[in-house]
Amino acid sequence: MLKWALIFAVVALIAGGLGFGGVAGAAAGIAKILFFLFLVGFLVFLVLGFMAGRKVAGD
Repeated sequence: MLKWALIFAVVALIAGGLGFGGVAGAAAGIAKILFFLFLVGFLVFLVLGFMAGRKVAGD
């Protein structure tokens, strides 16, 4: 998902540089959404990993 967010961010930068404002805005919006979804998923799995690690270690 992070890969797609970066791809859309690059598309937005290129489209903005070429003067395609609508396409750049849409691509930037998609990139933002995908990045925040990635961030939420990362944090959820990070917390789950710490919780599973504690269970295995016996703390």
